[in-house]
Amino acid sequence: MTVTAIPPAEGLIRWTYVWFAAAALAVMVAAIVIGNLWFLNFVHVSASLLWTGIDLFMGFVLGPILRRVDIPVRREIVGRLTPRTLFLMPAVSIIGGTTGWFLAVQLGYTELPWPSYGWVAAALILVTLMTILGLGFLTPVNVMVCLELQKPAPDMQWIRRWMSRYFYAVAAQGAMQIAILVVMTRFRTGI
Repeated sequence: MTVTAIPPAEGLIRWTYVWFAAAALAVMVAAIVIGNLWFLNFVHVSASLLWTGIDLFMGFVLGPILRRVDIPVRREIVGRLTPRTLFLMPAVSIIGGTTGWFLAVQLGYTELPWPSYGWVAAALILVTLMTILGLGFLTPVNVMVCLELQKPAPDMQWIRRWMSRYFYAVAAQGAMQIAILVVMTRFRTGI
């Protein structure tokens, strides 16, 4: 008779990821305190690219695939993906938005007259809405669905209801990510 050892189930919170997110936030604080334009811009662009790229990939590539796979496969993917994104996405959204604000102040964009300031206002509104949507809806729904999928008999109707709302939220987030790319391109080429 052979006995197979079953590895203990990992929890939703992986403390290694918490430390990585904390380190990234510390780099953000350092970039702001030091005030070096290149470093602040590097942190802003890096975090913002991660935020936008991951959002668009998850929403328009991985999301449609997950909707069409069997529950055991979905359970496995979501069970591995959610712990990784649980701290990554809030960290990159906070870092991207916060460093963007400090960069705008340092570059004098907050002192622009109207209508040029409209581009700054558009960036502020988009980043605020995306952060609220991501932290206030997308992340909690990810966690709730992940926890439900871990049950021996997940309530698929409940998951379908939340995922239909989630689909519209992800579409809105993707549209805002495209809009922020337009705004940031305008910043780069001159307001």
